[in-house]
Amino acid sequence: MPRRVELTEAAETLVRTLIRQHGPVMFHQSGGCCDGSAPMCYPRNEFRVGAADVLLGTVDADTPFWMSADQYEYWKHTHLTVDVVPGRGSGFSLEAPEGVRFLIRSRLLTDAELGELTPPPTGAEVAG
Repeated sequence: MPRRVELTEAAETLVRTLIRQHGPVMFHQSGGCCDGSAPMCYPRNEFRVGAADVLLGTVDADTPFWMSADQYEYWKHTHLTVDVVPGRGSGFSLEAPEGVRFLIRSRLLTDAELGELTPPPTGAEVAG
């Protein structure tokens, strides 16, 4: 089964470090202003997922990756890879003090992959 989102090895290592430091984490990609084009990593219980947010999947076994519904409309035909690079991350994202930042690399999903994927659940469906 194809996946909509995954981590590079470097991002997986960083996520595991952040989990050891902060407990369970999650990603959210808003597409808003400022750092909206970067995936944001938060302590899982400190970010409220909206009813219209879309759960693209989980990475590193149990880390949910959410995206705003508006952003998903633009990216629903893409496979996302979360990577990490040197630089200043967002002040709101957990990796900021580490001197690195998460970023998204993307590619179009193939027709075969799209045919196998089901629509991702929304926050309303997951919470309900």
